[in-house]
Amino acid sequence: MELAFYSGKGWESWGLAGKPTIPEGMAFLVDDDLLFEDGRGLRAAAVANEWLRLRPTENCPAPSSWGTYARILRDWIVAAQLHGVEVFDTRDRLKALLSTYAVDRATGDPKRRLGAVTWNQHMSVLGMFYRWAMAEQYATAVPFTYSQAVMLYAETVREVLVNQARRRVPKEHVTIKYLEDDFAATFVNGLAGLRPDGSEEEGPGRFRGRHLARNGAVGELVMSSGTRLQEFSYLLVCEIPPLPPAPRLMPIAFPLPEAITKGSKFRVTWTSYGALARVHSYLSLERMLACEGSAWRPPRRWGAPLFVSEMDSRGGRVNGRRVQWHTLRPAERRRLVAPDGGSMLLAVRSDGGPFTAWSTVFERTAQRIRERFEPRFPHVHPHCCRHTFAMATMERLVAGFYEQAARLSAAGSDADAALSHYLTTTEPLLVLRDLLGHSSVLTTEKYLRRLDMMRIFREHYVESGKRWGLLDHEQAQRETDDEFDAAEQKVGV
Repeated sequence: MELAFYSGKGWESWGLAGKPTIPEGMAFLVDDDLLFEDGRGLRAAAVANEWLRLRPTENCPAPSSWGTYARILRDWIVAAQLHGVEVFDTRDRLKALLSTYAVDRATGDPKRRLGAVTWNQHMSVLGMFYRWAMAEQYATAVPFTYSQAVMLYAETVREVLVNQARRRVPKEHVTIKYLEDDFAATFVNGLAGLRPDGSEEEGPGRFRGRHLARNGAVGELVMSSGTRLQEFSYLLVCEIPPLPPAPRLMPIAFPLPEAITKGSKFRVTWTSYGALARVHSYLSLERMLACEGSAWRPPRRWGAPLFVSEMDSRGGRVNGRRVQWHTLRPAERRRLVAPDGGSMLLAVRSDGGPFTAWSTVFERTAQRIRERFEPRFPHVHPHCCRHTFAMATMERLVAGFYEQAARLSAAGSDADAALSHYLTTTEPLLVLRDLLGHSSVLTTEKYLRRLDMMRIFREHYVESGKRWGLLDHEQAQRETDDEFDAAEQKVGV
């Protein structure tokens, strides 16, 4: 069984009365004999395709998720064919297939094994598929057993069905990790090819990486802004904020266009002067050398090149037509060709083409740090940097760092004055909610709780008491333990 992705290019020559209503880039499955039905009617692959086409209307607008769902269905259908079981068979046969499938994906071929979290994702997708198939009368039974459970959140109690095929995983607040200040600095230095203390490696065995200025600049930008992988991967070079004329303590506003944000919601986060200066240094040297006169063009499978001219911070002419940058989706952004050559994306390769493989760069950097300097250094994925930003920002908000910086900068520009007023009058949780782009402060509170929010308040409670002479160290520690142990018991941490 093959997995393919739909393209409507050239549909006029297909002899159809109108353009197909299949979303561009939609994933679909095809049996090896290229048939979608036989004497018994629609095959399982055709039914799966019908369900996949509905994903954009079921809170799944991201094309990358369509491919993930299709791969999960493909693996399940192939397993059913291997064991001679129909995808819409009797309950007993489906349950037997699920049992065999679970063992295979847990202890079988190492290349096919799934961790608990990935396995649970597979069960969730298959569960949605079978519920839909039952409602549409394609299926008469499901392979899963469900039990009733009670969920409590924000003082609201509701009953939910729990799929018993799911595996147990560690508590969420344990599995989500972030980097403390020293590890965060080590990681950014590692991206730039430096030692943990920021010095250059010496000797014949020193690390000689490529694009170190690019990696270090983007890594520090992500750490200081909390942007998601898609957001910083598809930023255009003209969307980077200008560098203020002088260093400053105040954060710098960093608008993110809705075309690349989660939920397609425009938001403004911020970044630091140091991180922004590092990005501008990369733009003015390494990136300029890679792009100037570059003959790079997007590969044919991406679509036709989009040539840019007469550009500014808001938009430019794309193939002769005026376009606003904030309307361009990631698939369109990676096809943009700059007026002087090369990609329009912030990060580029040595040939001027766009670079987006940040997950690989981050993991390899973390691995190199473990092997050469610090065996305890954790695995780092792009979202870990977002968690790190959240914790560091919350800590500074609680400690009053940004409030002090705002008071010192109150006499600056109108933008500084507005941000100063915002920082001195708004609760820390509300500030962080806006920066992270959460829809509710309850989401931010739960998010921070999973990242060990109590540690921040515990440490500053102790430090404040010591600073003002209200508590000696031992007494402060006792009071802190009593206060926060009680709080943690109430929230179930």
